[in-house]
Amino acid sequence: MRDGAGTTKGPWPGKEEVMKELITTDGTRLAYRDTGGEDVPLVMLHGWGQTQAMFRHQVESLSPGRRVVTVDFRGHGLSDKPKHGYRIARFSRDVLELVDHLGLVRFDALGWSMGVSVWWSFIDQYGTGRIRRLVAVDQPAAVAAVPWTTGEEQQQSGAIFDVSQLLELGAALATPGGDTVRADFVRGMFSGEPDPEILAFVAQEITATPAYAGVPLLFDHCAQDWRDVLPRIDVPTLVIGCEGSHVNPESQRFITRQIPGARIHVFTSDVASSHFPFLENPAAFNAVVEKFLAEEPDLSA
Repeated sequence: MRDGAGTTKGPWPGKEEVMKELITTDGTRLAYRDTGGEDVPLVMLHGWGQTQAMFRHQVESLSPGRRVVTVDFRGHGLSDKPKHGYRIARFSRDVLELVDHLGLVRFDALGWSMGVSVWWSFIDQYGTGRIRRLVAVDQPAAVAAVPWTTGEEQQQSGAIFDVSQLLELGAALATPGGDTVRADFVRGMFSGEPDPEILAFVAQEITATPAYAGVPLLFDHCAQDWRDVLPRIDVPTLVIGCEGSHVNPESQRFITRQIPGARIHVFTSDVASSHFPFLENPAAFNAVVEKFLAEEPDLSA
């Protein structure tokens, strides 16, 4: 694996992006950001079609006392867009290679949306031995309602659409008119009238992911069912939901019940009302995350 560094203009508040680069074992260049520091590192993973810039307010506010690592997944943001590797299992391998490269023996893990699925895949394949605490933000346990599950199971899992709708969405995203479909998909993640600047930012970031990368990845991501992984998560876990998100908060409560000892925080609609609470109300989001990460371990357990 090869490593380099560069400076690029971008959406980070009040500063240029100081990005580093990692070449994975399959030859893909990943752009990542590492603030450095002595505290337990926090590795943050973004969602489908988005970028590490989603966490611009967290990097800015959490990093003074904490080492924060973010990365653009392959096919996203400033990273390479190869013609291979668009599956959750490969993404979790990329994350393993990143934390190995950085020498992170012990770290906190935060995932949002598909980024949570990547952490669940990481745990499924590599265990929890290196993860100190886990924060799972607004991700269903299973996105697609497969026909061999009951209606109750689909509701608990937080299924957003059935398999036929998933296929239709993928086909529409792959057409010449896919830009409009993509914009509508993003808009559906907000309730009411979103802040125009936030909506424009999210809509712009997603344009970095080409259809040949985003469509197969979306299918693979949505086809996963992580319910069997949840009971095997044996590290302190915080689940975060948000009223007004297209992800039903009840699905986040279900996930919390499945992970031993997990706790939950649901942002009410007067605090944030979308799939993006960290952008809508970064102060409230950061306070919840910081409080959880700063807690002393229960040595009596």
